[in-house]
Amino acid sequence: MSATEGQGSRFSVRTVALLIAVCVFSLSGLAVLSAYAPDLRKGDDGGAHALSRSAVGFAAATRLLRDTGRTVLLSRGPLHASDEALLILTPGPQHDLDAIESLHHDGATLVVLPKWVTTAHPTHRGWVQAAGLLPTQAVVRPLTAPEADSGDVESPPSSPPVVSRRPGATHPRLMRPDGEPIGALGEVTELQTVSGPEWIPVVVDESGGAVLAMNRASHLYVLADPDLLNTHGLRQPPSAAAALRMVDLIRPGDGGIIFDVTLPGFSRPRSILRLMLEPPLLGATLALLAAAALVTFQAAVRFGPGRRQGRAIALGKRALADNSAGLIRLARREHSMADPYARMVRAAVTRAIGAPRNLDGEALDAFLDRLGERLGAHQTYSALAAEARSAKSPGELVRIARNLHRWKLEMTRGRQ
Repeated sequence: MSATEGQGSRFSVRTVALLIAVCVFSLSGLAVLSAYAPDLRKGDDGGAHALSRSAVGFAAATRLLRDTGRTVLLSRGPLHASDEALLILTPGPQHDLDAIESLHHDGATLVVLPKWVTTAHPTHRGWVQAAGLLPTQAVVRPLTAPEADSGDVESPPSSPPVVSRRPGATHPRLMRPDGEPIGALGEVTELQTVSGPEWIPVVVDESGGAVLAMNRASHLYVLADPDLLNTHGLRQPPSAAAALRMVDLIRPGDGGIIFDVTLPGFSRPRSILRLMLEPPLLGATLALLAAAALVTFQAAVRFGPGRRQGRAIALGKRALADNSAGLIRLARREHSMADPYARMVRAAVTRAIGAPRNLDGEALDAFLDRLGERLGAHQTYSALAAEARSAKSPGELVRIARNLHRWKLEMTRGRQ
């Protein structure tokens, strides 16, 4: 083959540069998307959390609070110590009291209890359909200590409240325990209220049931019915006005409102890629990329003349060995090399261990077998030699050569 034909089959410089640019851009885009993937999740999955726009979600509550001049923050990570903000949690029946206490918020905390069992809407993505009510044990699960579930004889540090439901659809009126009105609600189905010796009513209905209560020991607030704050409830103006009054009632002064979305699974995990793409480490990342680009450019630039293409038929010992191997392979006689290779390995082992010079043939084989048994060899040389003489295929040749090599290592290492 001529040099002109060899050069004509290579890629052009422009093609190689374009391929490298596409690869670098693709890998960079993948790294950035992997780092910021949690932030790109909209969370509109129909769940009961602040990112969901479904009937049981609280996206409408966040928008209502913002539109009425209140500061609202969606928390995807660890909370900063602050007692000037109200933290609103929307746990599900799979959470317990440890999950709530692990957030470590110093200020007021409002826990919105779950209520509904829902299924995905068949035609509208992000919508849900009511499939029933949760059992009352599942409703108070977020306020139940794990020790109480495991049957611990010791009482938990705080007993959960008792949940009651008003049957049917009603239009309850809310008020403070002293009679100060909060407002009348729209239609509420199966209104939930809580009670218990450790829970102080903050807002009650006309029958005295607490829809908003506070724990005596931990000062944790509990909203008994999520329909007073979720999108389904806020669709009615009276319920929206009452929800704003209840939030302002427990909000510290003019502090902000934080909706936690880490419990529903939308946390922002710590990522080394994210740290590298944000200040102050962004400068170091750019410097590393510039250094990598310079190294790539240096490797791509040729220094000195190009290496000439070698001969089609090489000269020297290697060429002779390659040609001999090619002839043996062409004649399909590879298996016939097993017996000579076995004798060559025996000679090498004999020299390495210093076997008696007067031994030869079967006497030497017997000597090596006895020595191999003393050294713990996995096979005797006599058996290996017999296998080599009966080899019939290249596969058997490879297997025999591997076993002979192992036997050689065992014999020489045992001698050392």
